[in-house]
Amino acid sequence: MQYVLSVMSDDHPGIVAGVSSVVDRLGGNILSCSQTVLDGYFTFIMTVDLPGTREPGDLAAEVRSSPELGEDYQVIARRYKPLPQIDVPTDNVFIITAFGKDRPGIVREFSRYLAGHDINITDLYGGRRDEDFVLVGQLTIPAKINIRNIKSDLEAAGKEYGFTVKVQHNNIFVATNQLRLIE
Repeated sequence: MQYVLSVMSDDHPGIVAGVSSVVDRLGGNILSCSQTVLDGYFTFIMTVDLPGTREPGDLAAEVRSSPELGEDYQVIARRYKPLPQIDVPTDNVFIITAFGKDRPGIVREFSRYLAGHDINITDLYGGRRDEDFVLVGQLTIPAKINIRNIKSDLEAAGKEYGFTVKVQHNNIFVATNQLRLIE
């Protein structure tokens, strides 16, 4: 049976090794995963395939109490339910970057605008740097939407909040920000 498993704790070396060891000990396989550290907190979400059937709460308790992990882990499990996969043409993937003086409501304002235009945020990072706030997100913009209008609206909203906002096609973002090694 497949599950979605999420683990959070204070960051330290060995957490991924511990979690993957628990999945292995349970006879399972990690099908997909994503991990990040944010302000010293480790988060790891994965889909796993395990033999047999377990109640999600029992699985979370089993992972939480595993000797491979130690103490003070938050673990959430739920049964995996296949969701409709939306085939997003790469033409529709864009990157938004925004930065300016930190103040409450920045994430709310940008995300509300995007949601109001049926634009999906598929990845998001936001964080403070001294007095500034930096926001970087990957967006899926439906083909029916005029990207020039979106860029213009977001840039105008950014100015209103004292932010510099840029929306670029993913290919342009990668090409202009990719580290190239000279041979």
